[in-house]
Amino acid sequence: MSVQDINAQTVAFAALAQCAQLAHNLAKNGSVDNTQWSIVVNGLLCTDPGSFEDVYQPSSDLFLGYKTMLSQLSDSGEGRSIEITKYITGLISLERKLIGSSSSISMMGQRLDQVKRQLHHFTINDDAVIANMASIYSDIISPLGAKIHVAGSPNQLQQQAVQQKIRTLLLAGVRAAVLWRQVGGKRRHLFFSRKALVKTAKQQLNRV
Repeated sequence: MSVQDINAQTVAFAALAQCAQLAHNLAKNGSVDNTQWSIVVNGLLCTDPGSFEDVYQPSSDLFLGYKTMLSQLSDSGEGRSIEITKYITGLISLERKLIGSSSSISMMGQRLDQVKRQLHHFTINDDAVIANMASIYSDIISPLGAKIHVAGSPNQLQQQAVQQKIRTLLLAGVRAAVLWRQVGGKRRHLFFSRKALVKTAKQQLNRV
């Protein structure tokens, strides 16, 4: 693969990893960093970008995703989380189901357009907007395949606001998986191109 391919795949996979890590953090402690949240959720709503680089800007705000990538893909396995691995694997599987269903893609596009119209009056962090995005995941994505069970604190997971933010992050994770596939990402690359992906993720972190 070319350097450009590796760079694009690293950014897209970092976004996917960031969604998984943020969902994990929310389930554990109920909080999320607004900068890290905003870049992946705004990327979800960037449905007609002029180029790949337009989706996640600035890519430096994916630093949590790059760190998560390094933990998950490093040879040592130090810091690797089985839960994060399950979330990433589940999101990639749901992405394949989505791509195979033209009706689901069409419905998702229509629902995301509704969210964009909401943003004429509300911010990306408004409860009504988050609830709308969460319902897209529940109504369209979740029924496509095996459900992703997010583990965490019962006190947090019982809160509707936390549930909705987690579903929104899972929806954003599916969008990142779609982008990763579009720039040539494949599961086998996580094994055969692991060193190149890890090297690029480290380079991105050094620029932050």
